Amino acid sequence: MDLGISGRTALVLGGGGGLGGAIAETIAAEGAAVAVADIDKSAAEERVAAISDRGGRAIALEWNIVDLRIIDDRIDAIESSLGPVDILINNTGGPPPTPVSHQPTGTWIDHFQSMVLSVIAITDSVIPGMRARGWGRVVTSTSSGVVAPIPNLGLSNTLRSSLVGWSKTLAREVAADGITANVVVPGRIGTARTELLDRAKAEREGVEVDQVRATSTAGIPVGRYGQPSEYAAAVAFLTSVPAAYITGSVVRVDGGLIASV
Repeated sequence: MDLGISGRTALVLGGGGGLGGAIAETIAAEGAAVAVADIDKSAAEERVAAISDRGGRAIALEWNIVDLRIIDDRIDAIESSLGPVDILINNTGGPPPTPVSHQPTGTWIDHFQSMVLSVIAITDSVIPGMRARGWGRVVTSTSSGVVAPIPNLGLSNTLRSSLVGWSKTLAREVAADGITANVVVPGRIGTARTELLDRAKAEREGVEVDQVRATSTAGIPVGRYGQPSEYAAAVAFLTSVPAAYITGSVVRVDGGLIASV
């Protein structure tokens, strides 16, 4: 299927990591120019090199999205190198595993800034251009915790859930302008983040990490963790021309993990 995004420009936040990197490479393979943004510039540059090796067009941006003052500077850099942003992939790092209760107020504020407010502010910076051109895609990656809260991921469950309400509201506001806004929910995808969470759970419960993985896998109908490329394929489709009638949705890519309807 031709996704119809060749010649478009995409900004992928967290593009140096496991999920973000796979998304950046998949979108680039469809012919879009990709700005790979990450707080770790070397990780972003590695993804750009992989894209370039396959004949794609991409730039690396060192971007700490907590700093809202640099948004205009980064967007200007993208526009001058690749063109205006048509596709925005909101993908942020997750907070450490914690209970939801008795977290310091400062911790909530810090993670709200990095996981929610930054996403809203960056999206607000590119929406006017999308509206003017009559086309745009905003895809926000969250967590299965927004559907079924995950034990000991209190910060993530709470803050990522707020992005679901925001995205749904945004979708209705911009639909008439040819812009879609959707949320994608990963289940157990094989990334460094998932490895970190598995190890933290193993330490908490006093068991081997292989036992944690086995227990997690047993709860997934497909019987395995997902591949980052499988997640990226779903995200890429939502950025496509054929997906123009999908907006305001929450799409699960979880191998059937979430049991609820």
